[in-house]
Order: sequence, then C-alpha cells, then structure tokens
Amino acid sequence: MKLPQHIHCIGIGGIGVSGIAKLLNALGVRVSGSDATISPITDELVSLGIKVGIGHDATHLPKEAEMVIFSEAVPSENVERMEASQRGIPVLSAAEFLGAYTADKRTIAISGTNGKSTTTAMLGSILVAAGMDPTVILGSSLSTFPLGNVRVGKSDIVVLEADEYRAKYLNYHPEMIVLTNIEEDHLDFFADLADIVETFDQYLGNLRPGGTVILNADDMVSAHELHAEGTVSTYGIVQEADYQAKQVVASAGAQQFELHTKEALLAACTLRVPGRFNIANALAAATAAHKLGVSPTVISDALASFPGIWRRFEIVGEHNGATIVSDYGHHPTAIRVTVSAAREFFPHRRIVLVFQPHQHNRTAKLFDDFVAALHSPDIALVSDIYHVTGREETKEVTAKGLAEAAGRPEAVFYSGTLEETQKMAEKIMLPGDVVIVMGAGTIDEVARGLVVASRGVGRVGE
Repeated sequence: MKLPQHIHCIGIGGIGVSGIAKLLNALGVRVSGSDATISPITDELVSLGIKVGIGHDATHLPKEAEMVIFSEAVPSENVERMEASQRGIPVLSAAEFLGAYTADKRTIAISGTNGKSTTTAMLGSILVAAGMDPTVILGSSLSTFPLGNVRVGKSDIVVLEADEYRAKYLNYHPEMIVLTNIEEDHLDFFADLADIVETFDQYLGNLRPGGTVILNADDMVSAHELHAEGTVSTYGIVQEADYQAKQVVASAGAQQFELHTKEALLAACTLRVPGRFNIANALAAATAAHKLGVSPTVISDALASFPGIWRRFEIVGEHNGATIVSDYGHHPTAIRVTVSAAREFFPHRRIVLVFQPHQHNRTAKLFDDFVAALHSPDIALVSDIYHVTGREETKEVTAKGLAEAAGRPEAVFYSGTLEETQKMAEKIMLPGDVVIVMGAGTIDEVARGLVVASRGVGRVGE
C-alpha cells in the first residue's frame, strides 16, 4: 500500500487508532487527529509530534489531509467524517485501513473472544526474539515495545490483533489465523452464537491460499463447529492436540508446563503471568511461532521473560497491604478465569472483585452468566454500568439489579459511581487481600486511585 503524505485519525485516543497513528508516524507519514477528551494516550501522541485536537470539529481536519481513518466507535454523523466526505477525501475505518495496509504483507492475525491481546503480544515477542523483526499491532500495551501498543519492524511480517466486533476481521486476508476461542459476546451486533460462528467461518474463508489455521482443541466451538480451509494445527491442555501442554504446575508467582508435539517434547516453559488461560495463550503463540520456523529454545526463553500486558492481570501496586490488580476483562468467563488465576498465584488470600459492567446491552444479554460469575470471588463490588457511546443500549438492566440477583447480600454489593466504588473498596479491603479491579470502561481509574490513595494523595474525582 502506498501511504499518503498526511493522514487524519478520528478517535485517535483509543487503543486501536492510536496504534495506527504511531505506526504511520514512525513510517514518516504526517499524522494529525482528534479525540473527545484528553488522556494519557493523547498526551503520548502529542509527545511524538502528532497534532491532536480535543473535541470533534470540522476545523480539526487539516487542508492537506489526504486520507481519514476513524475508530469504529465514531458515528457516521461525526462532523470531521462528514467534512472529509464533502471534500472528497477517502474515509476508512481503522479495520479497513489495516486490511489495505496488510494486503501485501505476511499477516498473522490473532482472533477470538478472549486472549487476543496477550496472544498477539506473546507471539510478537517470540518473533522479535527470533530476529524476525515483525511489525506488531496490539489492542493493549506491552512494556517491552517502546511505543506500547505497536512495534514497527523492518520485515514484511505483521502480527495483528484481529477483532471480531462488527466483523472487523473480515477486512483481513492473513496467511495465518490463530483462533483462541469463540463465545457469545457483542450481542448488540451478532444475533446469537450461531451468527458468531457463521461470521468466523467467513473470516476463515479469507485465509490466503496455502495458509495455516491454528485452533484451540479445548474450545468445543472452534474445534468442532468451524470449517477451516488450508493447513490446520491444534493446541490444547486437556484435549489431544498437535501441540500440547503437559505437566502443568501452577504455584505462587509462576507456572510451568512442558510443550509437546505428538512426536516429541519440544521445551520446558515457564510463565510469569497467571492462569490456565495464559497457558492456552502461550500454547497458541508457541504453535504459531513453531509453524513459522522458530526454535523451541527461543520460544521457551521468550515466554519466560514475557512480562504481561497492560490491564491483563496487571499488578499496579498496593493499598494498605492489599495487592491491587487491574484487568480489562468484561465477559463472564473472564471474571471466572481471572479469579481462578488469582487463587493459584495468591493461595490462601481473600479475592475481592471490583467490577464495572461494560455496556447495558451486553449486561442484559449475558445477565445470568454475570450473576453466576459473581459467585467466584469472596467479595464483589459492582459499580454503575459503563455506557458505550455509539452502541445500542437498553436501560432495563442496572448494576444494582445485577448485584442483588447474585443472591449474596453478605458478599456482593452495588457500589455506585467510581468515586463511591473506591470509597467502598477502601472500607472493605483488608491487608493481604487481592483486589481485582475489572472492566473495559473507566474502572482502571479506581485501581490507580487505590494505589495513589494508599500514599495519602486522594481518590477518583478529587
């Protein structure tokens, strides 16, 4: 793809579009952008020399802009999108742009309901360690990447996190698809699980001729309900697979497993990140890397040094002797497996969940599953539901109703606003607790606020 000289990015403060902006900037494209609010991400972009307008206004679109890229969260009536269309400037969604950008590259796309970001970061780290110099486009941030959510490599390999929301991954035509799992989610877009599976099948049909699909044998949906073309390799912990984790041992602060093929033991692996789900993520990344020709020793060493990514079981500090963890999870399964991981990494400690439901529609559609998940921690606080601008919403469900439906009045509490939630958490937590602050919205403010408050500085909203 021949890149224009100047590209304007709308919604530049989001994790996805900011990564594109950093990539373009590093490639020598002049980048400008806009976002609704100032944030650490917009501050970082400004520090890189990118001009960022706050708020959305037609005047933010430079006269010299030759292309506009917008976040899928930005509606069609956005004034900058409309201004670009009136001027005849090409306007592409983030996924449309990435599809065009990666069309002539060796693209490895990581998809699935859970684990995409971590698997993408793990595989990118392994390929970097192997000297393959990939570009990595990540829906989170990795401390070992100088730009956080993107790494700009010189080879033609691109490791891309391919999101299923609004079927964005249909814009990509990879040579390798790594699929972590498939569950019901994004039901404001998909009708049901069958619709999700059908769309994943369409996506697998985008695989380039001679390409490879890597599937999770432990996920019954992706293992048995998809129609994958090309070469298929499987990985698993429980079910027999082409690449298998055996002798899994989880302990405080680390977990180990042996990586086997059907023919032989490849390597002994250690992870510094908790949870069986992260062993599955590591297996997915290891399988992809091995199929790309990386040696087992490099795979094992890279996994052993993998630090984890931003807001995926990220230990952000302490509050009066309690360990504070920030996590992006916002699906019932994510709650269950994250609490389980905490119990393995921190045995004999009380687990407190501080959860912000993400979007009214998702909460309503998965209500019973969320209720069941709230039985996983010892104590749970449920803050007000995070409203997602531009998505279909229903006000028939409330955070208070969700907390009450759990039927644990002694352990599950409605906690209100973020400021009220932080105050309640401070009163409830005890020294030695592991406090998991969880959700995809603004709840991370509470995690950071608890750490700051322990130093006597203040809380959210102050």
